[in-house]
Amino acid sequence: MSKTTEKDGALIGQPDGLPGSGNRTIGMLRQGVGIFGRQREATVLVVTVALLLYFGLTNQTTFVSQTNAIDLFSETAAPIAIIAVGEVLLLICGEIDLSVGFIYTFAPFIIFYMNVYWGVPAIIAIILGLVFGLVCGLVNGFLTVTLGLPSFITTLGTGFILAGMALYFAHAEPKSIPPATVNFGKWIGADPWSQFIWAVVIVAIFHIVLTRTRWGLHTVATGGNQLGARESGINVSRIKYGNFMITGVLGALVGIQTAFYTNTIDPLAGQYLPMFYSVTAAVIGGTAMLGGSGTVMGAFLGAIALSTLIDGFDIVGISANSLQIVFGGAILLAMIANVQLTRLRERGRT
Repeated sequence: MSKTTEKDGALIGQPDGLPGSGNRTIGMLRQGVGIFGRQREATVLVVTVALLLYFGLTNQTTFVSQTNAIDLFSETAAPIAIIAVGEVLLLICGEIDLSVGFIYTFAPFIIFYMNVYWGVPAIIAIILGLVFGLVCGLVNGFLTVTLGLPSFITTLGTGFILAGMALYFAHAEPKSIPPATVNFGKWIGADPWSQFIWAVVIVAIFHIVLTRTRWGLHTVATGGNQLGARESGINVSRIKYGNFMITGVLGALVGIQTAFYTNTIDPLAGQYLPMFYSVTAAVIGGTAMLGGSGTVMGAFLGAIALSTLIDGFDIVGISANSLQIVFGGAILLAMIANVQLTRLRERGRT
């Protein structure tokens, strides 16, 4: 069987499987690589896979185990990824929330006091814990959007207030999870893999929201050109209010999940570290700090990359005294690689 082609008026027979078909295969591969390379998440995906392979191959006994997988993906990566979803939405529209880690801290106390002291049914107490996060986001939105304060200052202030409230009302002592809420905790965060499942579902939902809905389009337009967005009819204030509230609810959810997982409500849990990790994951994943562009899926991969570094360094046995130095350097290297590869992709398009 042969293929017949016409060239310069002559018919040329070309048997199947000869160099022509090989060239087509190579061309298809190059096209596939080109399409992959143009994706915003491509760089962080490569970095994440490389980190997983490195630590997996060098520490197979410890790193590649079910216990460590739960610690890596569910206990460490999932909280970062969930909060990062909210931070991505805010960063895209030109804002940031520094208080989300303290919403994380205080939300479980709402459940404790509502259920133990006021006798509120367990499921309603949990819902009120999430509503608390929404109200905190509403307050942040009011101070930032309506009163015109910079979100950095607004959320820094509300974060300190929430930190003080947690210590004051708890008398700086941890509380136990109310027994009446334990059964609900199994599917919220107590089960070993529940946090990661929640993270995957939330990331999938908000990836669609950001890329396929009007809310996502308006969020990007708000961060890209706020004045232009207003003039085109977009309710910029509503977009910012909404994204602050979404971030607050996600922070409260993570705090409740962690409390159920550890069976402890700790007034020193959360705070700034989850927020810093989440913003870092968002930026590593391709979200611009100055607004206008970002990706939820990239933030999810960035969260896994950061968690792999944290987990891998712990397994390798890097001293706690120098861990932050190494971790900070690794973040900078990852960001430098991300920026350079992004520039190469942009040059390739022009």
